[in-house]
Amino acid sequence: MIGFDVDVIIRSIGYLFREGLTFTIFLTAFAGSLGFAFGVVLALLRNSRSASVRWAASAYVNTIRSLPLVLVIFWIFFLVPFITQWVLGSARPVSIGPVWSALITFTLFEAAYFCEIVRAGLNSVPSGQGEAASALGLNRSQAFMFVVFPQAIRNMLPVLLTQFIILFQDTSLVYVVSITDFLGAAGKVGQRDGRLAEMYIFSAIVYFVICFTLSLFARRLQARSLTNLASAHA
Repeated sequence: MIGFDVDVIIRSIGYLFREGLTFTIFLTAFAGSLGFAFGVVLALLRNSRSASVRWAASAYVNTIRSLPLVLVIFWIFFLVPFITQWVLGSARPVSIGPVWSALITFTLFEAAYFCEIVRAGLNSVPSGQGEAASALGLNRSQAFMFVVFPQAIRNMLPVLLTQFIILFQDTSLVYVVSITDFLGAAGKVGQRDGRLAEMYIFSAIVYFVICFTLSLFARRLQARSLTNLASAHA
């Protein structure tokens, strides 16, 4: 650590947080929110009474979960313009840009993982809850929305938060399509000033602090969930 230059971090900290961390948080929130919504739909499709619907949803989830995220980023970035050209009948590929490529990729990719989390959460709710809701006069949709799903959300919260932490870390892969996230911003400053060690160490500390804090919160939620579950069965 001899010659470690703290001043380069101080000079660039505004840029790192304003340009880099802001985009990282935005991508995490956008892809996490839409990915969770899409994941709920996929989970319901996987529990559908139709065998063909279940097969299609399962094929999507299993295919996405079997691919490296960086490969999916490349696919969306390079193939979607040509697919859009074919759909619209355009004379040339329709570029969607690296940012939209990242947003689409992470949303579709995370949806497959959220689907399995939601399925596990729904399966954790005793079937008697839905039957009791039906006995009270609620139809199937009302029973799901007001009885089953709220309990499932409570049970899956720790795992959901853990998946958001993983998503936050995975956003650093957007460097492959030249997007400046937090890690990318740190790398640019390090290359410009010849201080890559300082910038990467600082970025590692920031990632560690954020992810470790969220992990502690997830553990607390999990402990509370287990306590509530034990109380319910007591």
